[in-house]
Amino acid sequence: MATLLFRLAALGVLLSTTSCTNFTAHSAPPSSNITTVEGQAVVHNGAVLLAKKQALQDAIRVASQQSSVAVHSQSSLSNNNLQLDSMMMRSAAAVSNTKVLREWEADGIYHVKAMVELSPNGMCQQTYRKRILATAFPRVAQEQISDYETNDLDNGIPREINNLLMESSQFIGINATNIAIYPRPDLAPETQERSDYQAPKVVQLANKAGAQFVLSGVIRDLEIASDEYMQGSGIAALVNSWGRHLSGKRNIGIDVYVHDGMSGALLLQRRYVDKSEGDVMIPASYTVGSDGFRTTETGKKITEIINKASVDIQQALNCYPFATRIADIKGNKIFIDAGAQEKLNIGDQLIVYGTASDGLHLEGGSSFVTSDKQPVSVLTIQSITPRYAIGSIEGSSSKLGIKIGDWVRSQ
Repeated sequence: MATLLFRLAALGVLLSTTSCTNFTAHSAPPSSNITTVEGQAVVHNGAVLLAKKQALQDAIRVASQQSSVAVHSQSSLSNNNLQLDSMMMRSAAAVSNTKVLREWEADGIYHVKAMVELSPNGMCQQTYRKRILATAFPRVAQEQISDYETNDLDNGIPREINNLLMESSQFIGINATNIAIYPRPDLAPETQERSDYQAPKVVQLANKAGAQFVLSGVIRDLEIASDEYMQGSGIAALVNSWGRHLSGKRNIGIDVYVHDGMSGALLLQRRYVDKSEGDVMIPASYTVGSDGFRTTETGKKITEIINKASVDIQQALNCYPFATRIADIKGNKIFIDAGAQEKLNIGDQLIVYGTASDGLHLEGGSSFVTSDKQPVSVLTIQSITPRYAIGSIEGSSSKLGIKIGDWVRSQ
């Protein structure tokens, strides 16, 4: 009965609320969770659109708590009223469909009554393509790759992961595999940055490239072990040494990380381990991703890790909100660094995050400017080009303190 009601309600006006919310008039799966809930949010500085979106987010959070679907969100109290920070809202992970049934404002509080359908598998319907910057995977032990083997692993592994992400149509890949962000690969993902008033390196790279995420990693282990202990000198010892490559075993250990390019937060950390046996060498002429590379015993195992890593990254970021930066402000027009290639459309609405303070001072004296962002308005897209989009905001950019470099983000 609930599913039938949702189908009928879907014929009305639909409000898409998250980067993972894209309703189509198909019948809901029998196992879907459909519920009617109410959410609320404070109206600040007359920003009704922003309060409406936050109230709808609050409704989604309430719906998730009433279902068996695991949904993560964060809320806080401000002036004794519930205020939901959409920056931390991860409930998009469970949203399949939403339909606003009623909305009203009373005493500075915006109320939304909505019908919410949560996906039983926690997967999202992708709306926007997100940019991801791939950096090099440096080796912890350089000597584990001989001079007679390929030198493409450091660059090729992240390049191929990025290629698979692009093939999924969920990401726009940017190749920066000539850059390694870990001066000490053995200590990764720690970057050993301690500069005052300077954004983390991943944030600097992402900002320069216009990327939302930064892919990095390290090759932790490629050691060749032999079944026999080699000793002695001369021709016999040399032959035995080469025999290790032809009939030996090789450990494979690769760490993969994904950082949020906006905040520098580590979103994904995975370690993949395997072992190859037999002819474990990778000839110098082979590049990662080539047919020759995949025919080698070690290349075959590394290819499996690349495939697994790309799937894990897609699943981890599947429901993460789309985000980009404000590229320019001209009067009441806001230019953002995303357009048709990211699948933005005219009429889309994104939440604008302005700088809440001049700087955030962290423990130990380390800090960086414009790190503390809060939702301040809603941007409505009015014009689209392949590379950027133009829109207007609710309120005045100068009064709200919105600047070039600030973020816009889907719910």
